[in-house]
Amino acid sequence: MTKRRKFFAIAGLALAVGGAAVFSIYRARRGVVAVEAAPVARKDLTSIVTASGEIRPKNYTNVLAEGFGKITEILVHEGQWVRQGDVLLRVESTQPAADVAAQRAALSSAEAAVRAAEASYRSATAEVNQQKANLDKARFDWEQGQKLYSAQLIALQEYQARKAAFEAAQAALSAAQARMQQTRAQLAQARAVLDQTRAQLTRVQDVLRKTTYRAPISGMVTYIAVRVGENVVPGIQNAQGSYLMTISDMSVVTAEVRVDETDITSIRTGQPAEVTIDALPGQTFSGHVTEVGTQAIVRSTGLATTQTTTSTEQAKDFKVVITLDQPPANLRPGLTVTAKIQTAHRSHVLAVPIQALVVRTRGELRQAEHGTSSGTVSLAAATQPDADAGQQVQGVFVIRNGRAVFVPVQTGIMGITDIEVTGGLQEGDWIVVGSYRVLRTLRPGASVRVQKQTSTPTS
Repeated sequence: MTKRRKFFAIAGLALAVGGAAVFSIYRARRGVVAVEAAPVARKDLTSIVTASGEIRPKNYTNVLAEGFGKITEILVHEGQWVRQGDVLLRVESTQPAADVAAQRAALSSAEAAVRAAEASYRSATAEVNQQKANLDKARFDWEQGQKLYSAQLIALQEYQARKAAFEAAQAALSAAQARMQQTRAQLAQARAVLDQTRAQLTRVQDVLRKTTYRAPISGMVTYIAVRVGENVVPGIQNAQGSYLMTISDMSVVTAEVRVDETDITSIRTGQPAEVTIDALPGQTFSGHVTEVGTQAIVRSTGLATTQTTTSTEQAKDFKVVITLDQPPANLRPGLTVTAKIQTAHRSHVLAVPIQALVVRTRGELRQAEHGTSSGTVSLAAATQPDADAGQQVQGVFVIRNGRAVFVPVQTGIMGITDIEVTGGLQEGDWIVVGSYRVLRTLRPGASVRVQKQTSTPTS
């Protein structure tokens, strides 16, 4: 045999052997699912709720118009620090000042009338006392005259004169008492007019006071909505000219965020939080939850559910207030923030990646028990459906003897990428963690081949 024929014979034999090997490997791997696997390990888990909102001072006030008028002077500017009682702006006060002056004059007149009525009443009282004394004297004379006349010691004319004097004294006393009652009524009327005048003076003084606006709290003037020459309008919250300015006490700064209704039950006061501010990139500020809202807010409208007259299926949020522990000095109300609230923490607990957690029905699990699975397609014969066949079971796929065994698990808190397992697994178990497509279609009992091993970071 020539060298050339020997070469071709050896090459053909090699190809035949290689082809047989490849074919054997192909048949062995047919129906085996390639998966990603990771071991169950102990980790530190922190459950986080993320929400967005804005910076707000804990104490602030909106200065609103209290009367009609034209602004004549604004004495502050945005960013200025003011103390409680400092003058902020003034409104035209010509008419209110004139009303106060007129009412003060009326008050002086009413006070003079009261003094005159009091003098008249004192005079009438003195006259009554005098007439009482005169009546007592006339009564004594009349009683003595009766005795003397009975004893024939005085004439009839004198007797009748004493009787007339007594009756005249009685009439004089009645007249004096009537005048005293009249002056008493005049005094009460004068005092009522005085009280009314004082009340009117208080009213016009209040109107005049409302032409000068003072700071209700100490803080920074964070916004001024009006200008000199504009008119102010009271009583209408959203009307132009009703809202004048905002004063904010930035000594205590909070982040007011909206938490989704599905997360609000895990939020408690005192929980720590980390706040990032869009205007200050790269910086994180610590804080703690100080207020948790109890009224749902419709996300699309921003109104509380009690403010709507119809029920709605729209998404709802709850207000949560986070107080910053050490706020920077350059914060401004309204800055956009993102808060991460730590709702729970577990140390050294069994954990698996969140994506490894899958759900299967009891019907699928029973099929796996009575048959075999090949790849992602079950080859088991259909069994009689049970009443709970559609009930879902939560678990993971554990790799045992080259097969994916579905193991139900109980879970605890959820971290960023991992979830706590409180029952069903042991440390060191290898579980299927990917890919997503495989986890979505993988059948219990399917043959698997570990294509990639991963190790998840601590959450």
